[in-house]
Amino acid sequence: MANHNPDEYYNRPEVSNSDLTELKNLLHPRMQFGDKEAAFRFGTLVDAIITEPARVNYYQFTVDDVQYTEEEFYHARQMNAALRSEAKRDPFLAKVLELADTQMFMVNKQQAFEYGGFPFHLDTRCKWDWFLSDFNFGGDLKTTFASSQKQFEEAVDFFDWDRSRAWYMDIAHSNRDFIYAISKKNGCVFKKFINRDDEIYRRGREKYEELAFHYWCLNL
Repeated sequence: MANHNPDEYYNRPEVSNSDLTELKNLLHPRMQFGDKEAAFRFGTLVDAIITEPARVNYYQFTVDDVQYTEEEFYHARQMNAALRSEAKRDPFLAKVLELADTQMFMVNKQQAFEYGGFPFHLDTRCKWDWFLSDFNFGGDLKTTFASSQKQFEEAVDFFDWDRSRAWYMDIAHSNRDFIYAISKKNGCVFKKFINRDDEIYRRGREKYEELAFHYWCLNL
């Protein structure tokens, strides 16, 4: 099931990839690098400017009721400009920006899982930055401190972006996916395309199956 009202999303009871992240942090804690809250806050600003501009007030420097600084807005607008400039050289990105539904969420009731040969079910949800409904696949927008393609690809594994993409693909039953990431350091735009059963998908699925099983066990 798909829905275009993001205000309802965070109040829903189904399991999200963010829920799996919270569980992972409890089960496998590790040292945090940088200010996680500040990174999320700035990423929300960039996401809103690119995918939900109606939420943005450029005169008061706010997104909804969240106040930002003029410097944060300037940086976010520079990153938006970098993405738009990249779209002039990247026909696929241009089509995504033109045609994709943004911030659309999906729910999958009683999604089937298997871990260690043991089958179980969970109600799941996800919210797409971009979804191409006519082609039944979508992708994710990221901000990153990576300054090269190599650093970006390392971030895909380190921050479990592979897990999120496999999670989204399986909720939507899609065979393709993509990530575009804008560097906060130099404005470069990095991209990665994912196909079902490729290395990134398989790695991401293995990650989410373990966490989904632990989530299921904890909520029996």
